[in-house]
Amino acid sequence: GEDGADRADTGDGRLVGGAGPDGHQGPETAREDELAGTERLASVGEGIGQPHDGGDGVAHAVGPPAGADRLAATRDDTATLVGDLFGSTPVEPAAEVELVDFDPEAEDKLLAAICYSHSTLPEHQLLDRVRRLGVDERVSLIRAYVGERENRRHKPGRAIERSLYRFDVLSDYGAFRDMQRHRMLTIEWQRLTPNHGYTRPELVNEAGIGGDFDEAMERSAALYDALHSEFPDQASYAVSMAYRMRYVMQFNAREAIHLLELRSSPQGHPSYRRVALEIHRLISDRAGLHAVAAAMNHMTTEAPELERLESERRAEARRGES
Repeated sequence: GEDGADRADTGDGRLVGGAGPDGHQGPETAREDELAGTERLASVGEGIGQPHDGGDGVAHAVGPPAGADRLAATRDDTATLVGDLFGSTPVEPAAEVELVDFDPEAEDKLLAAICYSHSTLPEHQLLDRVRRLGVDERVSLIRAYVGERENRRHKPGRAIERSLYRFDVLSDYGAFRDMQRHRMLTIEWQRLTPNHGYTRPELVNEAGIGGDFDEAMERSAALYDALHSEFPDQASYAVSMAYRMRYVMQFNAREAIHLLELRSSPQGHPSYRRVALEIHRLISDRAGLHAVAAAMNHMTTEAPELERLESERRAEARRGES
C-alpha cells in the first residue's frame, strides 16, 4: 500500500525515541494483562486481603494492590529514565521489517541438536563434528529431520528451536494485532500514536477514494492530539488501525515455520502477509539459513493484494454453490 507521510515534529517531542512518561504502550497493553494476572494470583490460596505467613512467622497482607503497585512503579520508573536518556534523540528512518539479531552459528547448533537424540556423543563433540560437514551432508540431515510435510500442520521436531531471530517491525496497527495473537514468541511494542504515518491500501486508491481515506486519517490524528495532553493513556483509542506502530518479535525457527506459513496464506490480510514474506526472506538471505527457509514449503509468496482478492472470490463462489 501507499504510506501516508510521517507527521512533522510538533515541537513537543512526540517524534523522538523512548517510551512515554507513563510507560503505557498502547490501548490494550501487556502491562494491563500483567496487572490482571497479579490480581488473579493474589486471590489463590489465602484469599484477597487475608493475612498470610510468608515463612517468617509474621502475618503479611496479601492482595492485588501490592503486586499491581510494584508493576506500575517499575513501569513508570523505567519510562522516566528512558525518556531522560533518549527522549531528545530523533527517530531515524527504518525499513518495515529489520532483522536485528540472529546467531551466525545457528545452522551448526541446529544440526547438532538434530543429531543429539540419535547419538551417544556429548553436544560439544557433535558441534565440532557438524562444523566439518559438507553442504550436501548438511542439507541431507535437515531434509531427513523435517521430512515430507504434506500440509503446514506437519511440524518438524524440537531441534529446530535451536536457532533464534529478533525482528523490529513497523507495520499498521491492524497487522500488529494479528501478529500479537501468537503466543510461542516474545513480542513487545511501543505506544500507538499517529506519528509514524499510516498505510493506504492499494484497493482504496483503485476505488478512487484515497482523498476520503486521508481525510478520515486526519480526523483520527486530530482526535488523538485533542486527547493526548489531558488523557495520554486513553488517546491511543482514537488512532485508526491504518496508522503504523513499532514492535519487536523474537522467536525460534520452529515457531517461525508456524507463524510465517499461517500469516502468508492467501486468506490473510495483505498488511501482515507483507511482514511474513519479508521475515521469511531475511531468514534465508540475511541470516543465511537457506535450508530452514526452504523447509517452510507451505509459504504463499504471491502478491498479497491479488492473492487476498482471489481468495475472497473463491469463498464467494463456494457460498453461491451452497
